[in-house]
Amino acid sequence: MSVLETGGVWSGVGRRADAPAFDAALAAAGDLWLFAYGSLMWDPGFPYCAAKPALAYGHHRRFCVYSHGHRGTPERPGLVLGLDRGGACKGIAYRIPAVDVPDALAYLWAREMQSRVYQMKALRVRLKGGRIVKAYAFVVDRTHRDYAGDLSLAQTARLIRQGVGRRGSAHQYLENAVQELTRLGLIDGPLHRLQRYVAGNTRGLDVRPSTARSRAPLRMRSEGVSSP
Repeated sequence: MSVLETGGVWSGVGRRADAPAFDAALAAAGDLWLFAYGSLMWDPGFPYCAAKPALAYGHHRRFCVYSHGHRGTPERPGLVLGLDRGGACKGIAYRIPAVDVPDALAYLWAREMQSRVYQMKALRVRLKGGRIVKAYAFVVDRTHRDYAGDLSLAQTARLIRQGVGRRGSAHQYLENAVQELTRLGLIDGPLHRLQRYVAGNTRGLDVRPSTARSRAPLRMRSEGVSSP
């Protein structure tokens, strides 16, 4: 029987087309690696015992997801990041202790899968130091209505400048992503160019990075903790 059919933390979720990835993650013995490339980098919201700079193969980070709630409205949508096919992406690989995996996955399902614009997939990820691991990540569904596709730099910037929603502005989101990559010592050329372009067109606006960073209150397990 699927874990989505057994109740518990999954009660009421129901089976979806991308549920097998959650089933596989729960069925795997031991700790679980999760690759973060967007807001999960600075606001993970789940316990972890290691956080390492990492490179995911086969996908790249891009502002390609319309936001009608968190970083925009239906009338004035914003944009948030998605992991799109092709290339590679620098981010953070979190190691979630086995004992915390069920609750962490339930939390991530509720947070990332509301609109189903993302699909959870297992990716090949290289950790800092060279170790290769299988890590799960939320990859954009190109068939979803909220997939923005291949926008120009000017179109992307316009949506980021206009987007303000329940969790703040899309511009704050962009600034937070760049700030976190800088903290890690990582460079994302297209993202940094986008930041400069947007900043050059929003002078005089209050676009300070959000201070709502969730790392401090998380339950950090002492064994094997690694700061990036």
